[in-house]
Amino acid sequence: MTTPLLATLLVGAVATACTSGDPLDDKQRGNLPPRADTTEGTSAPASPAPRAASPLVVKIDNVPGARPQTGLDAADVVYAEQVEGGLSRLMAVYATRLPKAIGPVRSARESDLELLRQFHEPTLAFSGAQKRLLPLIDGAPLRTALPEDKAKAYYRGTDKPEPHNLYLRPHRLLTAAPGAEALTTGFRYGAAPSGGTAESTRTVRFPQARFTFDWSRDQRRWLVSMDGTPTVTTGGKRVGASTVVVQYVNIRKSRYHDYLGNVTPYTETVGSGTAKVLRDGKAFDVAWKRPLATGGTEFTTPEGAPVNFAEGQVWVVFTRA
Repeated sequence: MTTPLLATLLVGAVATACTSGDPLDDKQRGNLPPRADTTEGTSAPASPAPRAASPLVVKIDNVPGARPQTGLDAADVVYAEQVEGGLSRLMAVYATRLPKAIGPVRSARESDLELLRQFHEPTLAFSGAQKRLLPLIDGAPLRTALPEDKAKAYYRGTDKPEPHNLYLRPHRLLTAAPGAEALTTGFRYGAAPSGGTAESTRTVRFPQARFTFDWSRDQRRWLVSMDGTPTVTTGGKRVGASTVVVQYVNIRKSRYHDYLGNVTPYTETVGSGTAKVLRDGKAFDVAWKRPLATGGTEFTTPEGAPVNFAEGQVWVVFTRA
């Protein structure tokens, strides 16, 4: 458990070092596990685990060299955030299903700690972090799952070069999925709000990355593409979201940078602002509010009514307001 000073420390803390191809990104903290073949299994529902409702959260590499990813289709929520050099990285949250493998796993960022406060002691699987950030991670109210500490849960695949080939076997961390009660995001699910504007595609651009969501009437979900390429898993499954949130937030420069001199951005997820919610082939203009880091995010219509999401995977893309 942390002291009440944690929220303050999170704002002024250091950010992680490393961009897409820096081997130090994975190796700043201990040895990594040996290579093994990449294996992606099914994403069958798992029974609730007999413990506190705490989700598994995995930092997933998202540069072109890391694709296709493994186990991304099984996540309940996928957050897309901007990192150094205008690139992107994913944070996948698993509560109702645990696939056989997840990855490639990469490093954590300072912004992650603020976002993770909404969960009850989540297990964070990541490859490492900038050395000055590690004390904050160690003091945060979460369970860390680093390769050097949980070596049996990780392996190096043979499908990609380092550092884009570190994979997690989640069942070696959790005996079963914790269940939907671990998703303390503040999201509501149910009937769509009234109104909305018909929309078949939406693209969100970062300086050096872009996400496109195309509505599939047949599949009743938004098919994901990244950097102009359809997103599929290593098993060939097309990744799609039942609901997409394009959340406009403050992305500020931190005081820190990576080894190339690229400033690490800090994505502020506590506060308020506007968002676009995509569901059922429509776009809805909404407001978002998260007053405290320890709570989830509330989405409302312009009239103040709660906005329901469609059942299924949710993608949240944080983009500059």
